[in-house]
Amino acid sequence: MERSFRFGLTLIAGAALLAGALATHLILLEATPWTLVLAASGAVLTGWGGFGLRSEIGSLLRQRRGEIVLSTIGIVGVLIVLAYLAERFPLRFDLTEAKLYSLSPQSITMLQRVDRPVHIVFFHDPKMRETVELYELVAKQSKRITLELHDPMLNPAQARLRGVQFAGTALLQSEGRTVQVHGDSEADIVNGILRVAQGVTQTICFLEGHSEANPFSTESHDHLEGTAGHSHGLGVQYVLHEVHGMAKARASLEAMNYGVERLSLLTSAAVSPRCSLLIVAGPKIALLGAEVAALRKFLASGGKAFLMLDPFVQTGLDPILRDYGIVLDDNMVIDETNHFWADFSAPAVTSYNHHLITRELPLTFFPGVRALSPTPQRVPGTSVVPLVNSSKNSWAQSNRERIEFKQGRDVRGPTTLMAIATRRPIAPDSLAAAPLGDENTKGPQPEPVSAMSRIAVVGDSDFATNSFFHIMGNGKLFLNTVNYLTARENLVGVEPRTRDLPRVNLTNRQVKGTFFLSVVLIPALLAFVGLVVWWRQR
Repeated sequence: MERSFRFGLTLIAGAALLAGALATHLILLEATPWTLVLAASGAVLTGWGGFGLRSEIGSLLRQRRGEIVLSTIGIVGVLIVLAYLAERFPLRFDLTEAKLYSLSPQSITMLQRVDRPVHIVFFHDPKMRETVELYELVAKQSKRITLELHDPMLNPAQARLRGVQFAGTALLQSEGRTVQVHGDSEADIVNGILRVAQGVTQTICFLEGHSEANPFSTESHDHLEGTAGHSHGLGVQYVLHEVHGMAKARASLEAMNYGVERLSLLTSAAVSPRCSLLIVAGPKIALLGAEVAALRKFLASGGKAFLMLDPFVQTGLDPILRDYGIVLDDNMVIDETNHFWADFSAPAVTSYNHHLITRELPLTFFPGVRALSPTPQRVPGTSVVPLVNSSKNSWAQSNRERIEFKQGRDVRGPTTLMAIATRRPIAPDSLAAAPLGDENTKGPQPEPVSAMSRIAVVGDSDFATNSFFHIMGNGKLFLNTVNYLTARENLVGVEPRTRDLPRVNLTNRQVKGTFFLSVVLIPALLAFVGLVVWWRQR
């Protein structure tokens, strides 16, 4: 007995030393001499104690308890093997009707066409398991996509080295380019991969020199009701030193792998060939004739432009718009039913014309917006698509001082607030044969077009400034328009999934039959069986 007790203590001491060595290694994360000494001593003591108790252990294993221990060890071993195989060769089955937990076919096709290596570093917390699984699904679609996962709380050094402060941030890296993705949707992740995988960075040029919104300015203002803030509606005088900035829009463009520059046509005779898209963000002073000519030449050679033109401002761009079949109305749209905050001159829009830009677009609003109209006669070679319209309860009024509708002067809604226009090359004789309106409005005939060009026109620029860019769908409308104009439609969006609840459609007779069967017949049958059993036992 004393011998068994001595060897038992030796076995327990050896096991304790082995546990201590393992704990020390897990804490220090390195093999130290003391760790090796503890492990070696524990192994020796455990082996010596087990050898001394070999007869007792053998006798125990031959009894009923031994069979239970061996069976338990076998079952645990089988479970460990199954867990390893499940981790090594995982299988997923998405049983939802809408495939809510699978990638869409569009995303799978785009990911399989990625031709450059993309490394994803995603920082997450334990509550982001669904997002982690989404990134894992994305990484499985292509061998060129690799994934690295970190918890910034457990591994703050990695987060600090990469400049990440919050969980939910993903760094997408490819050939020296880095894009940050903060969204957790399939569209955000797939679009981020496509952006970083593209080898060429397109440049967005913002026109300057006419008090346009500055893309490098963080200027923003409050827009409280009354005199606490300032308004963009009727009776407002533009204060040039308080022009809103567009730094939020610029940061979003740069996150999508665009380059952003400012361009002055006062110092340059032509639009720079680097400009993939020219944005005119609310000029307060009319462009000079030379600037208009340079812009027309840029568009005639296949350029793209995004024109955001505020109401009651003479921009000098009317000839260019007429080239595309669009007329800027000298008015402001009022909507007393659908508007943002308490400002009747900030129409809010919830439904749009069907287009790639407006697909799944939430509410947008336009603080002070003018209406757009088609030219009296269609311009050959052009195609105009209205995107955003005001409600049928709105109207466009010319009076700048007070809100009132005057029959014969103002125009009842709905009115067009934003449109996309495309112009393609046509024969010069066909162009000359179609006049643009009457003699007072048609202006000079457009130049022959050498390549297809595209413009977007919206009667307001404030919706994309720092004060309003982040609210509802304003920023998404701006970015979708830029992506469409630069022919990067694959970045506009991925079709969302619908979470439809399962439904069973029954006729009236089937509903009554189900009610009788479940509420009357089955309970009555159970009650009858219970009575029979009770009677027989009695």
